[in-house]
Amino acid sequence: MRAFALLFAAGVLACDATAQKSPLDRPLDGIAKVTEFAKGLENPWGLAFLPDGRALVTEKPGRLRFIGPDGRLSDPLAGVPTVDDDNQGGLLDVALDPQFATNRLVYLSFSEPGTDDKAGTAVARGRLGERGLENVVVIYRQEPKVRSGGHYGSRLVFDRDGTLFITQGDRQNQRPLVQDLATDIGKIVRITTDGAVPPDNPFVGRPGVRTEIWSYGHRNAQGAMLHPVTGQLWTVEHGAMGGDELNHPEAGKNYGWPVITYGVDYSGAKIGEGTAKAGMEQPVHYWDPSIAPSGLLIYTGDAFPAWKGSYFVGSLKFGRLVRLELAGDKVTKEERYLADR
Repeated sequence: MRAFALLFAAGVLACDATAQKSPLDRPLDGIAKVTEFAKGLENPWGLAFLPDGRALVTEKPGRLRFIGPDGRLSDPLAGVPTVDDDNQGGLLDVALDPQFATNRLVYLSFSEPGTDDKAGTAVARGRLGERGLENVVVIYRQEPKVRSGGHYGSRLVFDRDGTLFITQGDRQNQRPLVQDLATDIGKIVRITTDGAVPPDNPFVGRPGVRTEIWSYGHRNAQGAMLHPVTGQLWTVEHGAMGGDELNHPEAGKNYGWPVITYGVDYSGAKIGEGTAKAGMEQPVHYWDPSIAPSGLLIYTGDAFPAWKGSYFVGSLKFGRLVRLELAGDKVTKEERYLADR
């Protein structure tokens, strides 16, 4: 397990609009020293650092553990909800409540099993003790549950006002539902910490629409972070073959999937109507060939001054760590690390 692997475990546009494609000229290979500090994890997915120097890490089969500062793993913690560990499903992200120092609340996203082999993205909340989570309650369930093991999304991000963003995918075989605002499929939702709908959500008061929806037209965003300076939500999203995206989803906006995309089906067949359509947003940046993006982190530390403000994206396809420099909404440089590892 690499340390960075744990850290990482886009107005209405006219129809001729185009997004910025990577590489700009070519991706630059950067040099990075990698230190291994934890071993023995099975498919780690989410990571959250605790104030005492430890971290919480999820394992997709359904385990939650502490990682000590020395890299030592605890036994699996109690209180984890039952997960549907099929294909891409399982125990996924973990996030600490903004008031964790006083309330000890932890949030888990996971694939929740339903009836008739169906499942859906869900979020549970519990109070953290030394042996695990207590008073666990599910505060969010994706509607509807469907028969599919893929594209759960599931990244958790707290907004500055304490509300919670939850990314969700198209569930792999449910493309027609992504543009349907009566479902949560292919949507980013925003809820309060007890699962209620914030009154300033963009579709509140609109009949026939699920009011937890923040934005829609998403294929499968598995990386997300709030920009530490602007407070803007940023995501990285899996495309099909080509068309992986960097976005900053905004309230009420439509990000196009599966009507517009820069990717094609794995058969080579065209998807949707093209790459642009009025009323649908363009990505800030897209990758073709795909990199299969995983986590997203905007670096704010002091250990690497030259990287401050950089966006780091994990690449599942190439086993690389991608670093992006941005000026506003334009990527000005891309480097890729961990070559040949």
